[in-house]
Amino acid sequence: MLIPVVISRLLIREMSGTQLITLQEADGPRMFPIAIGLPEAFAIERRLHGAESPRPQTHDLLDAAIQVLGARLERIEIHDLVDGTFFARLVIDQAGERVVLDARPSDAIALGVASNTPILVDERVLDEASELPDELEEDEDLGGSDDTDDDDSGFA
Repeated sequence: MLIPVVISRLLIREMSGTQLITLQEADGPRMFPIAIGLPEAFAIERRLHGAESPRPQTHDLLDAAIQVLGARLERIEIHDLVDGTFFARLVIDQAGERVVLDARPSDAIALGVASNTPILVDERVLDEASELPDELEEDEDLGGSDDTDDDDSGFA
């Protein structure tokens, strides 16, 4: 079952390699942080506030490509948590056909936040991630990684 969540906090610490976005259950108390990179944190902040960039950034480009192709980002799903790393997918509607693309949660959120795209989390992932101790959120040296960089790591 997929549970709607909202962004409850975006913590940007420019002097740290890890930024945090906290997602909270839309109609409940469960919440969890996801460690993200600085570029994604800035993109989320900029797009949350509707700030224009002098030139299109990666998330603006992908958003424009989706629109030009006659599609619409329907929702973001954070569907798995493996060894402290969150996995997401973009669910896109193109002329009534469902297209699903794998994505890092930070990229998916940066893309969808400008259009207020719903973010849904698998209940198992929400249960597991929301049981993490609160003090981990204050840790400067957060662990975990994906195959390309230290983005979207949970807390192992």
